[in-house]
Amino acid sequence: MIVLLMLLGLAQAKPTPKPAPKPTAPPSFFVSTLPAAELQNKQAVLETAEGTIVLDLLADAAPNHVAYFITQARAGAFDGTSFHRVIRMGMVQGGDPISKDPSQQAKYGTGGLGVLRFEASSEKLTRGAVAAVLIPGRRDSAGSQFFILIADQPSLEGQYTVFARVADGLPVAEKLSMTPASATNVPAERIELRKAHIRDTPAPEPEPFVSDTPEALSKHRAVIETSMGNMTVELFADRAPTHVRSFLRMAASGVYDGTAFHRVAKGFVIQGGFLGSRRGALDERQQSFVRAMQPEFNPTPHDRGILSMAHGDDPASATSSFFIVLARNQGLDNQYTVFGRVIEGLDVIEKIEAVPVDGEAPVTRIEVTRVQVLKPGP
Repeated sequence: MIVLLMLLGLAQAKPTPKPAPKPTAPPSFFVSTLPAAELQNKQAVLETAEGTIVLDLLADAAPNHVAYFITQARAGAFDGTSFHRVIRMGMVQGGDPISKDPSQQAKYGTGGLGVLRFEASSEKLTRGAVAAVLIPGRRDSAGSQFFILIADQPSLEGQYTVFARVADGLPVAEKLSMTPASATNVPAERIELRKAHIRDTPAPEPEPFVSDTPEALSKHRAVIETSMGNMTVELFADRAPTHVRSFLRMAASGVYDGTAFHRVAKGFVIQGGFLGSRRGALDERQQSFVRAMQPEFNPTPHDRGILSMAHGDDPASATSSFFIVLARNQGLDNQYTVFGRVIEGLDVIEKIEAVPVDGEAPVTRIEVTRVQVLKPGP
């Protein structure tokens, strides 16, 4: 009987309730408290060993991302970090606070995330776009990490928040992307982001030569510096003002630097200025100066030493490519725009014409180091 009562007592005893598990706290997302004026017309300046990259911050497209980036930059969070992931001619990735410590390389890419919600906009993931890195599978997980696109990535559209665009220094980012890396895109050597600071966007620089008269343009000289010597050209702005203005503008901004004389047609022309021969990509400002021009045909004959602008089937398709005539050719007259003439360095023309060729392509690259613009004297 005693055993039975004990069993009944156990049967009637209420189980001791277990404490309910504590609910997981929702993530705390950053929300900007900066005044709108503190976000507008701002640039981020990233200093690296290879040069400086300047970003236009897109406050209208991603206000919280921009505010967070500004806050972190002002706190020195990016200083001494590294670009810890690179894809050759694709993108570079940085901003992880863990990457300040070289001994923690195995953890690079895991820090500084999970504090920003996704911000949708019409900004495209095209060359020069700067977007926030995410934790895989979590759209609302951005933070301090970012990537800079070297090439268009349409397959990523709608997945990442674009909060900036490269205003200057895209060739620097391109060079960083070409750092030797492992199969998992980890750079073989440390690429340090030395310092990041925020500044007001400066007033746009006026286009060079935009207000010069044809008379003033003609007073300039251009020196085409090549691996085989230099050629000095005079310019005929009285006959082809648009072509001279464009040539001077591209030369002064470095468009021709690192191009080549890619064509040597013996007894006919040597041709350069083709951007496909350039060693590096143009930055945004340089690219803006490469424009198609309407022809400015003039009576100047295509004699030896004449500088004329190349074009495709459409006479209005001339942009940057030019040629220097090697012998009188009436067939070029009134078909191409003459805009200058070589006045020094005719011996260099002879040297270039004499190089071995494969068809019309020089066997050895003929480098155009730069085209230097000489200002007229007082």
